[in-house]
Amino acid sequence: MYALYFILVVIICCIMMSNTVANEMREHIPFFEDICKGIKAGDTCEKLVGYSAVYRVCFGMACFFFIFCLLTLKINNSKSCRAYIHNGFWFFKLLLLGAMCSGAFFIPDQETFLNAWRYVGAIGGFLFIGIQLLLLVEFAHKWNKNWTAGTASNKLWYASLSLVTLIMYSIATGGLILMAVFYTQKDGCVENKILLGVNGGLCLLISVVAISPCVQNRQPHSGLLQSGLISCYVTYLTFSALSSKPVEVVLDQHGKNVTICVPDFGQDLYRDKNLVAGLGTTLLCACILYSCLTSTTRSSSDALQGRYAAPELEVARCCFCFASGGEDTEEPQNVKEGPRVIYDEKRSTVYSYAYFHFVFFLASLYVMMTVTNWFNYESANIETFFSGSWSIFWVKMASCWICVLLYLGTLVAPLCRPSPHFSV
Repeated sequence: MYALYFILVVIICCIMMSNTVANEMREHIPFFEDICKGIKAGDTCEKLVGYSAVYRVCFGMACFFFIFCLLTLKINNSKSCRAYIHNGFWFFKLLLLGAMCSGAFFIPDQETFLNAWRYVGAIGGFLFIGIQLLLLVEFAHKWNKNWTAGTASNKLWYASLSLVTLIMYSIATGGLILMAVFYTQKDGCVENKILLGVNGGLCLLISVVAISPCVQNRQPHSGLLQSGLISCYVTYLTFSALSSKPVEVVLDQHGKNVTICVPDFGQDLYRDKNLVAGLGTTLLCACILYSCLTSTTRSSSDALQGRYAAPELEVARCCFCFASGGEDTEEPQNVKEGPRVIYDEKRSTVYSYAYFHFVFFLASLYVMMTVTNWFNYESANIETFFSGSWSIFWVKMASCWICVLLYLGTLVAPLCRPSPHFSV
């Protein structure tokens, strides 16, 4: 239900950022201007469209999730009184969310509010990105540790580790080579060449550090599987950043405008801007929602707090992301066939309610900054969002470098401060 509320508000934000929708409403709604004047939204409802409207709506949604984060702090039992606030009253919550999003339009001194809220949104958006990057690094370490634990009993796990590692490095290497072919030219494209060289060098650096003797002595579970996964993610972010970069146009020898530093087959991708905007927005919402829901599991919460299972308790399995039901399940093994749900609340609730709402609070800020094109908000609209922006380009490149630094930190930190807290 919270995810549905989130999707509903995101759709409203995308509509507010769409010039096409605004024009269609202006042309097909009778007495459109009279309605706009009646609700005091301007002559053409200009107060209900654009980045300022998205800021206000996302302010209401962020406040909604932040209030529930405070209301659900330290809930350890899903049957407690405060837990019912989290798990029920859906109609009243929808009314509250609508009231908070609408009430944001009546905040006095809108100019000061928007300027201040912009910085809050940028901080929250980067925190959301940081949580996802931390969980990615934790996932890489967990994967390697789980499969390495299986090598003690079955040598086939060595083959699995080697095969997956080889595939990942092949993808990363092949991706960088293809980008060098399609996003660079013999003359020009210096920025693309530098970025590809830097990111390729970072992939090589983390691979060398991961298998260096000093790191292996402190962390025997460190290996090429983690660095291969991070290298694949770096390659993906590099491609995403280069494809988000504004196109470069130069005059050829015949005096015609020619687009350079992009693939030839990519020059016609943005002809149908409505189709691109629709598909891109759908994928964006799906990725953000997936990140929110996977970030709020108990294992993710434990990982962010530095709590890991002991290596000797690891049971190697292909689907290691899903609980094996070993340590926390006291049910007998000879159960009848059929679906069942085990509510394990020996330590706490199945997931942290407060942390759940906090992640959605940060996601609200991330959506606000992403839909409004981060720092190029004044000229932002959803139709041109996927056609190239320097803000999105640098946000993706910064995410790439932060991910590498986080992974290097997990490798180097034990050398400076040998402690079980840093053990991976």
